[in-house]
Amino acid sequence: MSGSLGRAAAALLCWGHSAGGSLRGLGMRAASSGGSGSSEHLDMLVKKDRVVVFLKGTPEQPQCGFSNTVVQILRLHSIRDYAVYNVLDDPQLRQGIKAYSNWPTIPQVYLNSEFVGDCDILLQMHQNGDLVEELKKLGIRSTLLDEKKDQDSK
Repeated sequence: MSGSLGRAAAALLCWGHSAGGSLRGLGMRAASSGGSGSSEHLDMLVKKDRVVVFLKGTPEQPQCGFSNTVVQILRLHSIRDYAVYNVLDDPQLRQGIKAYSNWPTIPQVYLNSEFVGDCDILLQMHQNGDLVEELKKLGIRSTLLDEKKDQDSK
């Protein structure tokens, strides 16, 4: 990642904590889990949207640093259309999603119904460019491609 792009990414990752920034109106849907952590219900939730995120808190008010980092990475790539499920609102959902993915940590990110990983994995994918490629497969164009193109033309 180039120096200025890396600084921009770092600034955005810190944005939610320091500036109290709001993500309202960007197309995210805070969705109700329906109170069920059953495998069938979770299967329906992850298949309902191309991008699905299970967070502690909401995009506007993440309740842990890892959830905030995931929100900021999605924002950095201008991913605006995704479903969000707050696991703190539903203990069955919180435990159920861990069993469903066989992954012990939250947040959890799903792309096209496939479990991608948690904060650390999403951050690594962002840093090495794999996230841009995965988004392309979904028909989602990351704005980082435009920024890279601008950097290359200078």
